[in-house]
Amino acid sequence: MRAFVMRKIGEVAVMDKPIPEPGPNDAVIRTTAAMICTSDTHTVRGAIGDRSNLTLGHESLGVIHRLGSAVQGHRVGDRVAVNAITPCFRCDNCLRGYPSQCTEILGGWKFANTVDGGLAEYFRVNDAEANLAPIPAGLPDDKAVYACDMMSTGFMAAEHAAIPIGGDVAVFGAGPVGLMAIAGARMLGAGSIIAVETVPKRQELARHFGADAIVDFRTVDTVMEIHRLTHGTGVDSSIEALGSSATFANCVRVTRPGGTISNVGYHGEGEFVGIPRLDWGVGMSDQTIRTGLCPGGRERMGRLLRLLERGRIDPTPLTTHRFPFDEIERAFGMMASKSDGIIKPLIEFK
Repeated sequence: MRAFVMRKIGEVAVMDKPIPEPGPNDAVIRTTAAMICTSDTHTVRGAIGDRSNLTLGHESLGVIHRLGSAVQGHRVGDRVAVNAITPCFRCDNCLRGYPSQCTEILGGWKFANTVDGGLAEYFRVNDAEANLAPIPAGLPDDKAVYACDMMSTGFMAAEHAAIPIGGDVAVFGAGPVGLMAIAGARMLGAGSIIAVETVPKRQELARHFGADAIVDFRTVDTVMEIHRLTHGTGVDSSIEALGSSATFANCVRVTRPGGTISNVGYHGEGEFVGIPRLDWGVGMSDQTIRTGLCPGGRERMGRLLRLLERGRIDPTPLTTHRFPFDEIERAFGMMASKSDGIIKPLIEFK
């Protein structure tokens, strides 16, 4: 099979690899659609250290090609979606309710971290019974693939933000995850949603998914403008969806006492993320900081696929580009440089 790999820091390629074999509890999926994530580009830049010929990608779905001998409840040929996070659901962290931190911090994130990912013609899924989600018959691949990461991660950001019904929320960064956080905040009953974004197309999409106001940090002081929009009180909840120390600090500055800061951004650079001491009430502001990694598992994926099937949300306006797998290197380069207004590229397999 062909696989898109990180050869080493700063270098990617398409290479031939054997089709993986399933262990007793695993499945092998023939890929039909996938997406490239900005975090893939962080990985190639060295955010989690060097990798050698590791297949990239964690947003993939397809058809069951082979099943391990112990797997029940699935059949070869079934269409399935697989979350970016594939926990074991047996270790202490999973059993304590933190499956994204399976075994260790970030341990649920296996694809393109510790095992080959899904930007290949076939990929292996561990603990298949817990991690394969059947795709409803009428739901096309180009919609279902959003359940693999963007919806699950963005919605988690809104869930962790503890948004009160009718409350104010500020979302910093209207990339794909931030846009899904905006959609999730609307679903959860936010009264006012403020998006902090400077790119016109992303501003437009932020409004489409539910933002009531846009703050362009290039033209106004972000903190002052959010306080103006909230009549001086600040927001009940803020969401950091960029992965920047500066935006995280601004989340602290705009969140009112007793509010919640939900961090979903991938902080891929620097040793520390700063907290502004005085705005944090010198450590006594009654603010809550929540962090999280994309929730995985069959149950959550089933819920997300149900939202798509029933028309509660249509994330496909995020799909700005489509590529055959033959052009994946060009797609990855565009995602890394954010050229041509790219937001999410869909990779289609024959």
